[in-house]
Amino acid sequence: MSESPIIKRSVVIAGHATSVSLEPEFWDVLKQIAVTEGLSVAALIRQVDGNLVPSDHRNLSSALRVYILKQLLSSAR
Repeated sequence: MSESPIIKRSVVIAGHATSVSLEPEFWDVLKQIAVTEGLSVAALIRQVDGNLVPSDHRNLSSALRVYILKQLLSSAR
């Protein structure tokens, strides 16, 4: 059996533990963004979670992927 390409990590948000599942490439970019922003990865995840709009019906892992994409597109301009 091969290893899953998804990496699951736990983070505490508002006092509750939750898990985030992302591909290794997304974790790498998220770490780079966190360093650039002067935040820990956990703090950046909490920030993205705090900006989630309930009407989007997006889970945290999806929101992080979209956030990362937007950051990359913004820096490419």
